[in-house]
Amino acid sequence: MHPIRPLLTALALFVGMAAWPAAHAGDTSPQAQLEHWSAQAGAPGNAARGQAFFNRTHGREWSCASCHGNTPTTDGQHASTGKRMAPLAPAANPKAFTDTARVEKWFRRNCRDVLDRECTAAEKADVLAWLLQLR
Repeated sequence: MHPIRPLLTALALFVGMAAWPAAHAGDTSPQAQLEHWSAQAGAPGNAARGQAFFNRTHGREWSCASCHGNTPTTDGQHASTGKRMAPLAPAANPKAFTDTARVEKWFRRNCRDVLDRECTAAEKADVLAWLLQLR
């Protein structure tokens, strides 16, 4: 083994570890998420559609508002467990929609609870377009 190889391996590991938090926490913004989902949907998010989607049930027991409130600018409470949740609207919660992995995880879980399926890119774009308008 070449004597420099362990040093290069250690350096690569150190650089990778240093970059990891930036790639996972605070790696995006609500506006970047909206642009991403709008591009995937092939149309910009529609706030009016997002508000309607958020506040109605979709053939199941819960709506998004069941836990997050009709206007999610204050703390929410899980409908089943009672666990407190930070506000969903980015204006009321600067951390909302800033971690891609976390956003994907919670959209996947919550959409399954509300819709019994994952949300489409258009549904995500619509909801976020509405959430971004809240103050």
